[in-house]
Amino acid sequence: MELDEPPLEFDDAAERMIELGNRLIDADDETDRWEVASGLLAGAVHFWLYTRQPCGEPYCESCPDIDTADKRVRLLIEEVRRFAQESEYFHTPLDADAGSA
Repeated sequence: MELDEPPLEFDDAAERMIELGNRLIDADDETDRWEVASGLLAGAVHFWLYTRQPCGEPYCESCPDIDTADKRVRLLIEEVRRFAQESEYFHTPLDADAGSA
């Protein structure tokens, strides 16, 4: 595995989240896709914040980046922005700013 390649746990978790979303949407024709997506995102945010709590060790090298709520939210937003930009769904032909030739 290359250094910039995500670990297998990352790929597995992402794939399972997509599968769960698809199952929830497929379960009922009346399901609101936006509501399902927002619910999945809310759960992911809660879990991400849970895993980024400072450990309490005074000389921990990892904790200065996450030792306040604002720092954690900044890291979360940076990570979400990166994942969004890497997504095949980031740009669509129907975007208001999509060019046409």
